[in-house]
Amino acid sequence: MIGILLITHGTFGESMIQNVCHVLNKRPPLIAQLGVAAQDDPLDVLPLARLLLKEVDGGKGVLIMTDIFGATPANLTLKLLEPRRIEGVAGLSLPMLLRALTYRDKGMEIMMQKAISGARDGVMNM
Repeated sequence: MIGILLITHGTFGESMIQNVCHVLNKRPPLIAQLGVAAQDDPLDVLPLARLLLKEVDGGKGVLIMTDIFGATPANLTLKLLEPRRIEGVAGLSLPMLLRALTYRDKGMEIMMQKAISGARDGVMNM
């Protein structure tokens, strides 16, 4: 199973996990979050991010999901990536996270494609 690490601004990642727990009626395994505060130095947070990566890595790799590309959490994520083992996607949303959780046993490439399409397909004119 591919692990999932959310690296986001503030408490956004924890809120996403709480919402996933509500939707699924349980906390999924191998998921963690790291909230980056405005006063945090990214270089000080990097060792904690690496520790969390190890905690959620079940041997199949980790997908790091972040909120806004170009912001501090995404820049931190970029320092952690290892192609085909630790991958990253930006634009975190609840549909994206639920889709990633659903496809985490299908391999990294499929999981990333499904997560991105989940985010895109989750936006619609009502």
